[in-house]
Amino acid sequence: MQNRRTLFGVIAAGLAAVFGWRIWHQNDAEAAPASFAVRKSADEWKRTLSPDQYHVLRRHGTERPGSSPLNREKRTGVFVCAGCDLPLFSSEAKYESGTGWPSFWKPLPDAVGTQSDYSLLLPRTEVHCSRCGGHLGHMFKDGPRPTGLRYCMNGVAMRFVPASDA
Repeated sequence: MQNRRTLFGVIAAGLAAVFGWRIWHQNDAEAAPASFAVRKSADEWKRTLSPDQYHVLRRHGTERPGSSPLNREKRTGVFVCAGCDLPLFSSEAKYESGTGWPSFWKPLPDAVGTQSDYSLLLPRTEVHCSRCGGHLGHMFKDGPRPTGLRYCMNGVAMRFVPASDA
């Protein structure tokens, strides 16, 4: 199995080089560009994040579907980046997508950035925090109205702040 993964990685990297694609790798701990307002070394991130948060936010990992308590969060409030506390999504934009990850149809203004992700060879739209560059999840064009978008986020990459605490 390891040889198959290595071969897949070599083929993906070769295609990326030929076509100019950017591929996120699980081992690119600091893949986020240096242009973000919040920048820390890998050691600083490891001290401030849990191992699961570090895996997702800094190494572009994915949590297991259905594992986040944020899937069941129904209170009014805001979902913030676990890396830098930037407000990302209002509870008003959250909906049940049935995917096993917290899903939203719209982010807050200027909260997230996107870029193409070819890590699985097929193009996806990666979503990251606009302040710290932390990987949040992916955006798909199969969401509800009014946007038709589904921001499928890793719950471990966020924290929920109830309106009563804001």
